[in-house]
Amino acid sequence: MPILNKDMQVCISLSGRPSNLGTRFHNYLYDELGLNFMYKAFTTDDLEGAIRGMRALGFRGCSVSMPFKEAVIPLVDVMEESAAAIESVNTIVNDGGRLSASNTDYEAVAQLIAEHGVDPAARVLVRGSGGMAKAVVAAFRGAGFGDLTVLARNPEAGPALAAKYGYAWTPDELAPEFDVIVNVTPIGMQGADAAALAFSPAFVERASVVFDVVAFPAETPLIAAARASGTRVITGAEVIALQAARQFERYTGVALTRDQVDRASAFSRAE
Repeated sequence: MPILNKDMQVCISLSGRPSNLGTRFHNYLYDELGLNFMYKAFTTDDLEGAIRGMRALGFRGCSVSMPFKEAVIPLVDVMEESAAAIESVNTIVNDGGRLSASNTDYEAVAQLIAEHGVDPAARVLVRGSGGMAKAVVAAFRGAGFGDLTVLARNPEAGPALAAKYGYAWTPDELAPEFDVIVNVTPIGMQGADAAALAFSPAFVERASVVFDVVAFPAETPLIAAARASGTRVITGAEVIALQAARQFERYTGVALTRDQVDRASAFSRAE
């Protein structure tokens, strides 16, 4: 990375539980490509103030993670289609004080569903109803999946998410009759929930695909259980790498190769 200088462009992330994944991913590639950029992760209890600061100081980009993906919507100027369609933001780009929001989570999940060859005829159970769950459910609908159930205890967000895409909702864990199970909650994330399993073992044994969007650690209890049973997995590490690559392109204008994405992803986890 170049020595700090007045012309350096700054990108940040805002998250309830910051990690070094994005910081290492982006800065690794800035250094490799000789770009005059830097990236730093933050958390905040004043989201509005943070976004005002981004605009006022001319920060180029901002990655948005839980729990800010929906709360940030009123604070931006433009909602691009990928964010407006699902009412969830994970990327903000600042063009001269004009903040445009998009959702690269949706793009990454859609790409992974296709790359892993998940059968659109499969029965899918998605646990969660927050901003990332919106991206996941929308991506499954966009890929042509007709049988999906949203498992969420929130009596407002759960039914609303399911109804928006013509799917079912349940507040309680059902019988293990699903081909694809997807965790879109903090269960299994490093911290208080690190040892918890997002679905009972019976669900893992029944499923043909286990998908956990938790990015840190990559080997959550759910992913570990799926690997132990020989079940195909899609990990949060894959999601965060692909969505970060799309953010990188929006911030810098530079499109990354898959090799660059893979190397930056590996570096981001080699702490």
